[in-house]
Amino acid sequence: MAQALKDRFEKFLYEKNLMTDVLEKIETRTGVKRTYIAIVVIALIAIYLVVGYGASLLCNLIGFVYPAYISIKAIESPQKDDDTKWLTYWVVYGVFSVAEFFADIFLSWFPFYYMGKCAFLVWCMAPTPSNGSILIYTRIIRPFFLRNEAKIDDVVKDLKDKASEAADKFKEEVFQSHPGAEKREQSTGPQEKPSAQYSGQ
Repeated sequence: MAQALKDRFEKFLYEKNLMTDVLEKIETRTGVKRTYIAIVVIALIAIYLVVGYGASLLCNLIGFVYPAYISIKAIESPQKDDDTKWLTYWVVYGVFSVAEFFADIFLSWFPFYYMGKCAFLVWCMAPTPSNGSILIYTRIIRPFFLRNEAKIDDVVKDLKDKASEAADKFKEEVFQSHPGAEKREQSTGPQEKPSAQYSGQ
């Protein structure tokens, strides 16, 4: 198990992407294997997440910046498997963010909370066939969605209708308070120029 994780970690470090390009440059200049460099960087980040200022921001950047970069590359690539993989990550990330919004006020007081959150997000984006986001989606989110898909569709439709009604009502109130606004909106033709017969007077 440990050897398999080590092999996956080293394989990831030798994949071609922005992060491994930086590691390659550091490895060339220092002569230190990129595996050790990555371990030191991970250890420093872990320590900072426990005792450093702005740990929440750093954790959110880790969970957002790299996945956003890889998602753009996935969109621009001809393959669709990577699109599905990163869409799955963003679904899990969204559900986690909503849950965290209500639990953060309590959990953020724990000293290892941000380190645990960061480890969770890294697990969700890990370059493995069954990373955290895939497991959570297939075992929790997808079954829940399939059981309640019709109800969710009804709620979404209801919210959409109410939002449309609110927008129409707001538009009507604006026109009532500013009577000239509706006339300006409805006027589409260009303004007529003065007749040529008056131009010489």
